[in-house]
Amino acid sequence: MSDITPPGPEDYLAHLASDSARFVEVLRDTAPDAPVPSCPGWTTDDLLFHLAEVQRFWATVVGERLQTGEQAEAVTTERPEGRDTLLALFETSTHQLQSALRTTPPETPVWSWADEQTAAFSYRRQAHEALVHRIDAELTAGVDRRPVDRRFAADGVVEAIDVMYGEPQAWLEFRPEPGGVVGFVADDVGGRWVRAVGRAVGTSASGRAIDWRCFDHAAADAVPTVVVRGTAADLDCWLWNRPTVGPVTTEGDPSVLAAVRAVVEDGIQ
Repeated sequence: MSDITPPGPEDYLAHLASDSARFVEVLRDTAPDAPVPSCPGWTTDDLLFHLAEVQRFWATVVGERLQTGEQAEAVTTERPEGRDTLLALFETSTHQLQSALRTTPPETPVWSWADEQTAAFSYRRQAHEALVHRIDAELTAGVDRRPVDRRFAADGVVEAIDVMYGEPQAWLEFRPEPGGVVGFVADDVGGRWVRAVGRAVGTSASGRAIDWRCFDHAAADAVPTVVVRGTAADLDCWLWNRPTVGPVTTEGDPSVLAAVRAVVEDGIQ
């Protein structure tokens, strides 16, 4: 929960546009082979292609109203050679994504890999994707990081713990860590989100064994045994394994804290 009202569709579109523009602005004059400090093993051009590919993928999913994972798997983007063609690909991809979202009401049925099967998923997910990689771009270019809107950052915390790292599907068994309750606290927005930490275990329809470290919703009266505290923007970065601007403090049961760190350290690019 937070004292701040979550962003709406127009807010997500504005953040997507702003952070995508900043992303390409700071990478345009950065050496193609410069390392991305927050994504080990990546170069500037790897980062540039990654976001171009992601945005083109979701532009197609939303724009063509794809309904199944099989349809989505057929969407591919070949990586072009050369900086100029990469920049052109990104500019085209981000324009296509923003246009697709602007012409698709959030409630429109559209496939996603999450439980949310409407375009609303892509409004939110792609805005936060652009934010995280905008920060990667600024770190790579060695320029000042633009501040993150507090309301958007608070939403990013919730998206990270509930979508990227949480809410295992119903066919998975959630096995909580003993005493595993974590509270994420962002005092700058009056935010406090309490979740259970553990593993989701099961077998997929294809027969693949799943054993996934994750968060899940805790009981209403659950008392955290670990507290992770910082500003909303810093908590968002911490959850994405990105450097924070200010301190993020952790306190509580060492074994539960280790479980929380294990979820985050599994990593998401």
